[in-house]
Amino acid sequence: MASFLVSKTTTVLLLVLVSLAQVSMGSRVLSSLVEQPSELLTYHNGAVLQGDIAISIMWYGAFTPTQKSIISDFLLSLTPSSQTRPQSLTPSVPQWWETIDKVYLAKAGKKTKTTNIVLAEQVSDEECSLGKSLKTSQIPELAARASPKKGGIALVFTAQDVAVEGFCMSRCGLHGSDRNTGSAYIWVGNSAAQCPGQCAWPFHQPMYGPQTPPLVAPNGDVGVDGMVINLASLVAGTVTNPFGDGFFQGAKEAPLEAATACPGVYGKGAYPGYAGDLLVDATTGASYNANGVRGRKYMVPALFDPSTSTCSTLV
Repeated sequence: MASFLVSKTTTVLLLVLVSLAQVSMGSRVLSSLVEQPSELLTYHNGAVLQGDIAISIMWYGAFTPTQKSIISDFLLSLTPSSQTRPQSLTPSVPQWWETIDKVYLAKAGKKTKTTNIVLAEQVSDEECSLGKSLKTSQIPELAARASPKKGGIALVFTAQDVAVEGFCMSRCGLHGSDRNTGSAYIWVGNSAAQCPGQCAWPFHQPMYGPQTPPLVAPNGDVGVDGMVINLASLVAGTVTNPFGDGFFQGAKEAPLEAATACPGVYGKGAYPGYAGDLLVDATTGASYNANGVRGRKYMVPALFDPSTSTCSTLV
């Protein structure tokens, strides 16, 4: 069983980097540190997820109906039906996801060069039956409770008062898999009460580095909007590298993947401490870069494009 992580959305490391390097490095060099991976992301001839991908969810701890709908609507926005697709609004979440279909699956030479995200079973454990201090070894157990399908993904979301081993210290979430069942899992924590400056940036002032003002969260919930960013990164990594032999760069045990190869980049002109040139909602003042179903707005990370060796953004 393998697992891969999103380390604090890799933002904190970059912010520390910039604070240490500002004296001797110009902004152009710092920008290239963010946007250009030192080693190209390549395909290692392994499995990728394709076709219908059933998404099962375990809500661990207390989540409000509004919080659940923000995340569920994001998942439905990835491959929406023709009736719900935000066709007239660009950029959009499905446009972002098309990079996975058109670049990654095509490059892998798969007969089915499309994905279809399907929401399946959702279960809740509001009483936190395993306690509110979890070890990473317990994440697969929680994922199994969501009854993941073969070729599917189980999502484990932990509430803001649930501590998970390594959370805030070295990771904001992780993904792993079980080849025996042919399924994958993802864990993402709500950092609102624990480390929003690390795992919900740029919607909260960073703990380290340049203290730029935080952006307004598009759905009015700093913790959950931060979760969406980390979820997006991990879903992209899971689909393109579910078992550790798909698309990645660097060490197999700690790989950079489709989204984590472009840390801290959400719009053009991004550099450590600056998310990039984003769209701003005229009514709420919220920053975003993608439209979703039901009028939702989201922030999604840049995706590394192996065909051009660049980080591709929607705006």
